[in-house]
Amino acid sequence: MRRAKKPSSFVIDGEWPHAMMEPHRGALVAQAIARKLAEAMAERGLSANALAQKSGVNRQVITNVLNGSVWPDMLTIVDLEGALDVLLWPDHTQWRIPEPGQPGDRAASEEGVRGVSGEGGV
Repeated sequence: MRRAKKPSSFVIDGEWPHAMMEPHRGALVAQAIARKLAEAMAERGLSANALAQKSGVNRQVITNVLNGSVWPDMLTIVDLEGALDVLLWPDHTQWRIPEPGQPGDRAASEEGVRGVSGEGGV
């Protein structure tokens, strides 16, 4: 049941992937990956089609990751990281995330994003 909801369904306020999120570590990681992926694609001037050709990852899968409609799997992330020459997986272990059941706060979501943006020089 943990994957019954898509990552973007954990948005509290704002637009994916720049939204304030519920305190769900998996959804926050998926959000950070989507944001980092979008930034890396923009920096390199790559469309989803071009990245699909370069990485071997299906274009629709890339679009779904960017939109937060799927939980990206490890092989997808590894292939995208290799094609982009950038780490997409965030160092989430240092994030301050409220306990499950506690209301999410902007600090938790922003700290998660800072954890990602501090890595890899984005």
